Amino acid sequence: MSQDAWLQNYDATCRLAQDIAENIHERSRLQRTGGNPAKINMTLRASLQKLKQNISQLKESLLRASSSRRIMQSEADRRQNLVDDLVTREKHLNATFRGEVKEEPSRTTLMSGAGGAGGGGGGGAVNPWLVNESEETRGLSFREIKQQQHSIMEAQDAGLDALAAVISRQKMMGREIGNELEEQNEIIDDLSHLVDKTDDRIRNETRRVKLVETKSASCGMLVVIVLLLIAIVVVAVWPA
Repeated sequence: MSQDAWLQNYDATCRLAQDIAENIHERSRLQRTGGNPAKINMTLRASLQKLKQNISQLKESLLRASSSRRIMQSEADRRQNLVDDLVTREKHLNATFRGEVKEEPSRTTLMSGAGGAGGGGGGGAVNPWLVNESEETRGLSFREIKQQQHSIMEAQDAGLDALAAVISRQKMMGREIGNELEEQNEIIDDLSHLVDKTDDRIRNETRRVKLVETKSASCGMLVVIVLLLIAIVVVAVWPA
C-alpha cells in the first residue's frame, strides 16, 4: 500500500465510522417512533466488522511503511495518532451500538466541529478527528497532505542521490589511493632489493681490499729481509 493509498483508506475508514454513527442515530429514532430496527441492526453489525478490518489494515500498512522508512518518523507518529483515534472511535461505536454508552452525536455536529478545527478549501476530505496534529499539517486537506508528503519524499530522494554521489566519489578516491600504495610498495621493494645487492658488493670489495693489504704487507717484509741479507754479504766480503 503506497502512502497515498494509506491516506485514501484512512479517509474511507473515517467516512465509514461517520456512516455508522448516523445509522446508530437512525436506529435510535426508529426505536423512539416504534419502528423496526432489525434491518439497520444487521447493517450496523456488518459495518462495525468492516470498520475493525479497515483499522487493522491501516495498522499493518503503517507498520510496514514505518519499518521500511518509506515515510518520515514524524509522519509515522502522526498517522499512528490518527489510527489510535480510530481505534478509540471504533470502541465507542461498538459500545454505543450495544447500548452501553450514549449514542454518537449527529453528522452535523461532528462535521461542524471538524470544520472549526481544521477545515480548509483544498478540495479533499476533511479529517473529522484533528487531534494531536502537527503544526505543519494542521488545517490541511488529505490532498494537501499528500502533496506535502510527495515534496518531502522528493527532497529525501534528492538527498539520497547526493549522498550516493559522495559515496561513489569516496569509493573512487579509495581505489586510486590503493593503486598508488601498490605502486609505492613496488618501488620500495625494488629499492630494498637494490640496497641488498649493493651491500653484498661492498662487503665483497671490503674483503678484497683486506686481502690486498695483507699481501702487500708480506711483500714488504720480504723485500726488507732480502736487502738486509745483501747488506750483510757486502760487509762480509768488503776488504778491510
